[in-house]
Amino acid sequence: MKIFGKALGMLLSAAMTVGLGTAVTAIPAQAAEKSINIGWTAWSDAEAVTKLAKAVIEERFGYKVELTMADIGIQYQGIASGKLDAMLMSWQPLTHKPYLDKVGKDIVDLGPLYTRARLGWVVPDYIPVDQVKTIEDLKKPEVQKQLGGKIQGIDPGSGLMQASEKALKTYDLKGMQLVSASDAAMLAALERAMKRNEWIVVTSWSPHWMFANWKLRYLEDPKGALGGLESVNAVVRKGFYQDHPEIYEFLNRMVLPIGDLEAMMQEARQTSYEKAVDNYIKNNKARIDYWVTGKL
Repeated sequence: MKIFGKALGMLLSAAMTVGLGTAVTAIPAQAAEKSINIGWTAWSDAEAVTKLAKAVIEERFGYKVELTMADIGIQYQGIASGKLDAMLMSWQPLTHKPYLDKVGKDIVDLGPLYTRARLGWVVPDYIPVDQVKTIEDLKKPEVQKQLGGKIQGIDPGSGLMQASEKALKTYDLKGMQLVSASDAAMLAALERAMKRNEWIVVTSWSPHWMFANWKLRYLEDPKGALGGLESVNAVVRKGFYQDHPEIYEFLNRMVLPIGDLEAMMQEARQTSYEKAVDNYIKNNKARIDYWVTGKL
């Protein structure tokens, strides 16, 4: 994906103007020093982690945190150019490798926010495992017919979709089409198919609340086209430590058990991400205090 500097600036400016109802206004220089901008994409895990970080930074450090929603590739470019301060959704080592290969030398990696993440293709558990167990099984004509020749994907700029394109070629799935959409559209298609007991295969990842909500299984990936276990890291722009050392140190200590994250995501579905985040902060005081102070 080619992103030109001028277009990037316009996209980020637009995102910061309209994203989350936040308008860009003139602020005093002293206040500006206590403000940071974090990029994010509306993936359920990214939303939970990003809004958790925002809440703690604002409550405990007195900063104003702006959230800029943008395509993942634009976020990496934004961090590399200094137009964004941070991004809390860097999938490593494989999923976001194409982006890191391009801008890795121009950003600072603070390490994992959580581990044991993974990507894959998912089917409802009612699809017989003796017919569809691995990605290789999607080559069968009868299976392709049942699936309508489609694999339901998410947003086209994501690492998951890039890995899925690779998987199509690795397994020579000429009879299958990867359909681009959004996370929400993928989930809507999955829910609709399951209500009708229809066959469907979707691109997904862990952690995700969908696994707590429905009986699903990953298709086995014997050729490793979609990668193995990953970590999801925080990355910041160069110079961020010098400008905001306390926030840099906070993000460096912020490590979240994946089970806690999945529980927060599931709670958010019933209420909101803001309420789920508030409850997590109230119920995990010792962990939050360590993130903030570094003291056990």
